[in-house]
Amino acid sequence: MTIITSAPPTTHGNPVALVRGFLTSCVCGAALAAFAVGSAIENVPLVVGSLVLPVVYGLLNLLAGAPKRARLAAAVPVTALAMIESLHAIGSELSANVPIDFDLTVVPDNAPPFRVVMSDHINLVDVPDFRPRDILVVEFPPDRPWKVRLAKKPTPEWQRRAAKAVLDSAPEATGVKEPPEGRAYGATLVLGMVVGVVAVLLWFRADLMARFDGSDSDASRPSVTSSSSTSTSTSTNTTVVSSGSGTVVLGSGKSFLDKGELRKSVESLTKGGNKGRALTVAVQDSMLSVVFPPSGTQIPVFDPNSLPYERIPALVKEARTTLGVASPQSWQLTADSLTGSLRLRVSVTGLDGDTASLVADGKGEVILRTRVAS
Repeated sequence: MTIITSAPPTTHGNPVALVRGFLTSCVCGAALAAFAVGSAIENVPLVVGSLVLPVVYGLLNLLAGAPKRARLAAAVPVTALAMIESLHAIGSELSANVPIDFDLTVVPDNAPPFRVVMSDHINLVDVPDFRPRDILVVEFPPDRPWKVRLAKKPTPEWQRRAAKAVLDSAPEATGVKEPPEGRAYGATLVLGMVVGVVAVLLWFRADLMARFDGSDSDASRPSVTSSSSTSTSTSTNTTVVSSGSGTVVLGSGKSFLDKGELRKSVESLTKGGNKGRALTVAVQDSMLSVVFPPSGTQIPVFDPNSLPYERIPALVKEARTTLGVASPQSWQLTADSLTGSLRLRVSVTGLDGDTASLVADGKGEVILRTRVAS
């Protein structure tokens, strides 16, 4: 076994990963745009299709990834001793288990020692038993040393070794961490999202023009007295706005978790006739979509400018770090008031397909957590 402590290659730099990421982003962008367009032109099959498409694609993706997950699950983990360099709690939730960050020196039998930072949930009663310089038994996949986990039931032999062992700290330069996705992968995701959105808008442009120009031949549809449709693109951001929806895709290197970025983008989409009224607001790391209600709708709406913007980065961080998702890869926040009061749902998906979520109220206070099933 070889532990690589130098700069690791990107995890999504190969052509297969780039193509899969592009297709996934296209599906997400097309689904969001189809839902917005379907709501705007009152096309029920299109709205239903926008909800079914991600589910079907997700199932196909799940089946395609089954062999890889089976191969990873079959790999025999490496067992090793580790010394606690430091530790601290990363949450204050009222639960029997406390999420704790560990900075460890890991000493495998057949490889050089290395440093790693990992998180685990420790029972509140057992927390005092973990102190700096204590020796633990850990496990990790042989090809992914950054996925270290505390051994739940070490064998008696490993327990004896841990009780007698004296370990030295490994230099911080030997630290291992999960390889980054890479800039090419991020650019591919943005491009795929834009392609999906633009493809749907172009495909249904005639229906949109007929709907909002008042030239729809179906007399049973309610008339539209005013509408607007604009599309702007700069070297950094892409913005598409219509009477039915608005979408902002950030340029490379930007995130809606950056201070003020989300509020500014929402305000740019909610000017004029769309001000203060939204059915849903959906946010990913670099894409924002706001769906506006059709004229005369009785569906509960909310003012998107009332979102607790200052709490959103903390909610996303909590969902990524405290819900048991290993190697979180993507997140999405959805806000709506379909139940009568404003609710924010943050969903996180991990590298192995694990998903978890939390729900917050209109003030950004968490009211429900759904962790990864153990």
